[in-house]
Amino acid sequence: MSAPSPLQLDATDLRLLALLQDDASLSNQALADLAHLSPATCHRRLKRLRDEGVIEKQVAILSPHRVAEALGWGVSALVEVSLDVQTQEALDAFETHVVADAQVQQCWRVSPGPDFVLVVQVPDMPAYQALAQRLFTAHHQVRNVRAFFAVKRAKFGTQIPLPPA
Repeated sequence: MSAPSPLQLDATDLRLLALLQDDASLSNQALADLAHLSPATCHRRLKRLRDEGVIEKQVAILSPHRVAEALGWGVSALVEVSLDVQTQEALDAFETHVVADAQVQQCWRVSPGPDFVLVVQVPDMPAYQALAQRLFTAHHQVRNVRAFFAVKRAKFGTQIPLPPA
């Protein structure tokens, strides 16, 4: 049994990915037109990119500012978390613990410095306090937590820089 071949992305794949990162709501026909492909070829390539895990999912990105404006609340925070021990088991257990919480938008293992950096979105400060109790204070391996509360979002991007197609 041979090992799977490494993933290959050609110029057409890169062009499709760049177009989708800019607007994933494009119809297959519109995407094919912009990429100079037939709709069938475009569909086949997109299916391969999904099947190979290059395209994880397609989502709508909401504006935290507009949602907060509509709902009357919203607090974003970046939180550094350090654990007492850095064994694989301890890191995996904490990661599993925090990623299960819907208010944790992103979880990054980082080095050096803290063990994790989290991006969290909560309605207000009492909700942050409840999240901190639930995720950090109640977790016996957490040694240190530093939270930074966002006052302005200057840039937010989801696009991975790709080489020119």
